[in-house]
Amino acid sequence: MIDTRVASALSAVCVVVAACAKHEPTRSPSVPVTVGLAERRAVPYELSATGTVEPIQTVSVLPQVSGPIVRIAFREGQDVTRGQVLFQLDPRPFQAALAQARSLLQRDRATATNAEEQAKRYSALAEKEYVTAEQYDATRSGAAAASATVAASQAAVDQAMLNLQYATIRAPISGRTGSLRVRAGNLVRSTDATPLVTINQIRPILVRFAVPAANLSDIQRYRNTQVTVLATPTGGGTPSQGTLDFVDNAVDTTTGTILLKGRFSNPDGALWPGEFVNVRLRLFVDQNALTVPASAVVSGQQGSFVFVIQPDSSAATKSVKVERTAGDLALVTGEVKAGDRVVTDGQLRLRQGSKVQIKARGDSARVATGAP
Repeated sequence: MIDTRVASALSAVCVVVAACAKHEPTRSPSVPVTVGLAERRAVPYELSATGTVEPIQTVSVLPQVSGPIVRIAFREGQDVTRGQVLFQLDPRPFQAALAQARSLLQRDRATATNAEEQAKRYSALAEKEYVTAEQYDATRSGAAAASATVAASQAAVDQAMLNLQYATIRAPISGRTGSLRVRAGNLVRSTDATPLVTINQIRPILVRFAVPAANLSDIQRYRNTQVTVLATPTGGGTPSQGTLDFVDNAVDTTTGTILLKGRFSNPDGALWPGEFVNVRLRLFVDQNALTVPASAVVSGQQGSFVFVIQPDSSAATKSVKVERTAGDLALVTGEVKAGDRVVTDGQLRLRQGSKVQIKARGDSARVATGAP
């Protein structure tokens, strides 16, 4: 009898335990995720390219007269200004040639003066028929020939003066000198094809780059404004800021690109001729764009979406449309609002309504909007 009661009691306990176990809900583990923030900010619209730095002007300095170099008035690699003396050739031969030309000019002027006076006398005599017409014509021809000789002698003097000036070789432009090809004492000739030195104008300076022709309409739309160009050396560093200076008049049909040039004041000489740089052409700035970290956007069969963290720590899918990307940001429209927390890592384990555990908060990527 006692065994029957014990068995009945045990059976009742088991039923109660089973009933409690049946009604207790099953808890799924929270998914660890990293989140970022949807926010409105100013985001530039930029085109990226690789460019080459080139000087605005390049001049190869060549001698225009022949002679030995007696002085070099600069150091190679030095900045020079237009008109500054670079080389001095031996001026003595040119000074002697100028003195000789001036002496011949004086002689020819004296001869021309005498011929002109004689022509005047013969003119009076011809009126009185003391000389024949042939004699008068001869004196006039002699005076005209003497005058022409004076003009030729004056030209010789001018040429001698010019040669003397060419003996002092000056910088035709302002810029940075390259390596010297000659030294003091070397004999240079006006027929030499090798330049004495090359000068590159590096302040201001140009950066040449190309972008796909598909962007040409955007470039033309904003070209009348001051379009900003940013150039950064490929090794890294602070970007230099300039403006769009040139758009080529034809698309390169071989590459499907359009050639552009940016002009930079380059006061610190950060950009160097021949250097490769990373270029960003900033056409405009979206002042109030809704952005999310680009890593938050998931592509699905129904389109793009993001997971938004709800107040109860659950994940909800929100459809978005990506307008464009800018660095680590995606500019979006759709169901997301500024201030929403969006999942940037861990989406593969999420579905609608999944509970989440935030590991860390990933800040949205920073995109420069003003200064580079």
